[in-house]
Amino acid sequence: MRRFFTLLSRLALAALLAAPLAAVAEDPPPAAPRNAMPAAAAAARAALVRGPSEVKLRDQAVLQLPEHFGFIPRKQGADLMSAMGNRVGDDFLGLIMPLERGDSHANWFVTVDYDPAGYVKDDDAKHWDADKLLKSLKDGTEAANAERGRMGVPPIVVTRWIEPPAYDPATHRLIWSAEAKLKNGTDADPTINYNTYVLGREGYLELNLITSTSEVDSDKAAARELLSAVKFNGGKSYGDFNSSTDKVAAYGLAALVAGVAAKKLGLLALLAATLVKFAKVIAIGAAGGFAALGKWWKSRTSRSA
Repeated sequence: MRRFFTLLSRLALAALLAAPLAAVAEDPPPAAPRNAMPAAAAAARAALVRGPSEVKLRDQAVLQLPEHFGFIPRKQGADLMSAMGNRVGDDFLGLIMPLERGDSHANWFVTVDYDPAGYVKDDDAKHWDADKLLKSLKDGTEAANAERGRMGVPPIVVTRWIEPPAYDPATHRLIWSAEAKLKNGTDADPTINYNTYVLGREGYLELNLITSTSEVDSDKAAARELLSAVKFNGGKSYGDFNSSTDKVAAYGLAALVAGVAAKKLGLLALLAATLVKFAKVIAIGAAGGFAALGKWWKSRTSRSA
């Protein structure tokens, strides 16, 4: 059961839920979470690490945070997301936000996680079929819609690849992104998870860019820049694997696309009860709410510059 909830919580901001309903849009936010937001935001601003800086990712790796990016450490990032009605698990390491610059309209953010799953074998990347992986993702999501319905959450459908899975065996980096929409078609500009991974000896790091369909083509450059800025420590890299002593993950690389992802999409229904309904930032899943969050964050980071 621990693994079940870990997989669930790794989509910390519930971006693919995309299920704010008109019936609840006017509801006032609950008093406790609403009152927690100012303190959580202030703590996040105070703890913000501005690039260029070196950010340690546990005892595993280092992120050379580029200029115009800000990193919110685990505690403050978790508190901020809790104030917004989102939970994080043990894998969560922090948040990355864009800071003010010429493209000040940017409204994305990145969740950073490390999963100590063990050494993930990448052999299946040589033979995988993107069409079959997409079908598996679609089928898994459809099967999980029954659980979503029991939880009172609208069903979703995976429609297409935003970017088909691409794995670089030289750097052990994986990138993929699929579009998931409400089945009733009411979300004209769905929120997108642009998933990037780098494999290590004992697990993998995931940098998950949260953006929208209309903005992903421009925003994904930031995700790629951040992924290239991650380097595992000596003795922790993929090439340091020792088959006689090290743990091997229970799944291969394809599971990070089809298997694990399908569980994420379906099990997000269980997060529905934790979502906080702010007046303009509702569930972080709708494009309008997402844009409001970006403007809210940037207005505060720029004041503290």
